[in-house]
Amino acid sequence: MELDLKKLKLRNVNDKLQNLDRKKNERDFTIINPEGNHAICAGLNKEMNVTIKGHVGYYCGGMNQKAHITINGNAGTGLGENMMSGLIHVKGNASQSAGATAHGGTIIVDGDASSRCGISMKGVDIIIKGSVGHMSGFMAQSGTLLICGDAGEALGDSIYETVIYLAGKPKSLGVDCVEKKMNKKDMKKIEDLLKTGKIKNLKANNFKKFGSERKLYNFNIDNISDY
Repeated sequence: MELDLKKLKLRNVNDKLQNLDRKKNERDFTIINPEGNHAICAGLNKEMNVTIKGHVGYYCGGMNQKAHITINGNAGTGLGENMMSGLIHVKGNASQSAGATAHGGTIIVDGDASSRCGISMKGVDIIIKGSVGHMSGFMAQSGTLLICGDAGEALGDSIYETVIYLAGKPKSLGVDCVEKKMNKKDMKKIEDLLKTGKIKNLKANNFKKFGSERKLYNFNIDNISDY
């Protein structure tokens, strides 16, 4: 089904996607003429495929659960903020704070992501095929941030237990973020993420691992299974 944001109000489009008619069993939607509107596809909570033909504004796919969202363009601030599950795939670039506080699911950005990518992420997997801006991974708590390009200043500043895999170079590392040794589990995780992102020009051994030195916050080895 095609949904035209030149003819329909954004509130009505989101309401339709959030409250699918079970009798019709429609699960494939195309949104045209997004024209940078904010909060497109926010709050989706059912399995569906949504393709957005054009650029989107702030908070696209925010609080997403289960839905697969493809953006044929660029995305504004807060892409996939607080998402719980599902997939968001941006064919262009993403602005700042992509994946902020996201608890689960996968975010793929084919281009670059701006500053604070993955800020306070809580379990999501974020795959950036390009580079990221400054303070990416800031206070990141859980999940994985894979970056195929370079990283700006203060990568992983005040990081908790998120793992960052970086193929390029960081301009600098943030407070309490250090390079760590890779193991077989890391290599398998990177291989899985590369497969998910359909990335064929890089291999697991092209990446370096970064994480918390565990000196900035109160880490208790007896509770390691909780991290």
